[in-house]
Amino acid sequence: MLWDIRLWDFSGSGEDSLDRLLPPPGAPRRKSTTSLSTTEPPLLRTGTRTVYTAGRPPWYDEHGAQSKDAFVIGLCGGSASGKTTVANKIIEALDVPWVVLLSMDSFYKVLSPEEQTLAASNDYNFDHPGAFDFELLEATLRKLKQGRSVKIPVYDFNTHGRQKDWKNVYGASVIIFEGIMSFADKELLELLDMKIFVDTDSDIRLVRRLRRDITERGRDIEGVIKQYNKFVKPAFEQYIEPTMRLADIVRTQQQTSLTVCFIVLPLPGGGNMVAIDLIVQHVHSQLEERELSVRALLASAQQTQPLPQTLCVMESTPQVRGLHTIIRNQETSRDEFIFYSKRLMRLLIEHSLTFLPSQACVVQTPQGQEYQGWSYNGRGITGVSILRAGETMEPALRAVCKDVRIGKILIQTNLDSGEPELHYLRLPKDISEDHVILMDSTVSTGAAAMMAVRVLLDHEVQEEKIMLVSLLMAELGVHSVAYAFPKVKIITTAVDKSLDDNLHVIPGIGDFGDRYFGTDGLDTWSDEEDGDQPSH
Repeated sequence: MLWDIRLWDFSGSGEDSLDRLLPPPGAPRRKSTTSLSTTEPPLLRTGTRTVYTAGRPPWYDEHGAQSKDAFVIGLCGGSASGKTTVANKIIEALDVPWVVLLSMDSFYKVLSPEEQTLAASNDYNFDHPGAFDFELLEATLRKLKQGRSVKIPVYDFNTHGRQKDWKNVYGASVIIFEGIMSFADKELLELLDMKIFVDTDSDIRLVRRLRRDITERGRDIEGVIKQYNKFVKPAFEQYIEPTMRLADIVRTQQQTSLTVCFIVLPLPGGGNMVAIDLIVQHVHSQLEERELSVRALLASAQQTQPLPQTLCVMESTPQVRGLHTIIRNQETSRDEFIFYSKRLMRLLIEHSLTFLPSQACVVQTPQGQEYQGWSYNGRGITGVSILRAGETMEPALRAVCKDVRIGKILIQTNLDSGEPELHYLRLPKDISEDHVILMDSTVSTGAAAMMAVRVLLDHEVQEEKIMLVSLLMAELGVHSVAYAFPKVKIITTAVDKSLDDNLHVIPGIGDFGDRYFGTDGLDTWSDEEDGDQPSH
């Protein structure tokens, strides 16, 4: 269902109210802020990490395919009408993590030298549809809605150009897209699940614009008024105000109370939150309809096929079997468990490197002779650990790959739903061209591994360049990952047959994280470790 609400802003009227919106004489100018912002979600901060305490549930099905798009709210209104304020109120009321606020201000076109000259004299029309890069905007919003990682340009209103470093954005469950022309493009409209128009008295908008442009963008009052009269006001009447016809519910008379067909939201900080509550209720209902039960589908799947060809199990040599004997033994002390686990990890990582692409090469030995050798044939290697237990494999990878880059993904199990949830990720820039070694100590159902692979694919990593490396896997986990991502190479030291009621591998190794870190199942946090309910 697509429905629209028109929001009127009557936060003040009369000369006194307008004066309060103007900056006081001599007020310092604030630094420009980026047009991409969010409110603070539920967080747990440690000395080295920031972790979401409410995670992102699966956004894909048991086949690993994108199965639900982010819910997109479109906010339209005149310049300085209060769109960002409305957006922040919605974000605050939603009280869910993984909400992205995307502003059209980020997508102004890069100006030519001639246009720069016009802009400097307030003679360039920033309120015309031609001022925006709609092609980049539509592509970015579409990718973000599909759950993929995107790069957002950062526009500098002081220089009228884009900054060198763009913002990386990923993982939106809800996207709030705001801008003066957010309803002006047909392709953009098709991406919106809800449309909200914020209508504010023109005098209020003018004074807000004066305050913003003077304090934040370094303009003078004469230039702001000149630009408003020459471009802003005519553009509102020609391009923005007509988009009100897109609303299903419109009432033109000004009123300050809720009626059957008209919702009023006083801003800023007004007490009438009925409109926001209705919006939030609808968004929550939509998110609930899109919830998936990936783990249940995986756990109930009947895996009758032979183990996939993408699986590589290390040869069970006496050394490997001896190491397994030690770390599987419940009587093994923590010190010995750590020591022999590290030995097995080193063997596993060394074995995994043999699956990286290589090419023949010739080098000169110190004796002046040629040696026919092999070298790595790829752009780079990135190791990504699934926290917390996967992090224990990082030292082994660093020991054999001198320049390897490391990323981290935290996936935890929601104790109420039983589903894996994404809480935190930190991936190197430009990871898309690398071969990625995805590390976790054990894999049971494969739910966490599937989520981690999906995250990498959303960041444009090629599926055939991903290797899932684990000390121990259950057959169910192997089948789940291989079925969803048939090009991912799966490498382990052993595959066990079944799972117990707690989804631990049988005969298994116990809870690897608890045995390695000595937490004994305690849900504790420290700067060195992530005590969590692991996602299998």
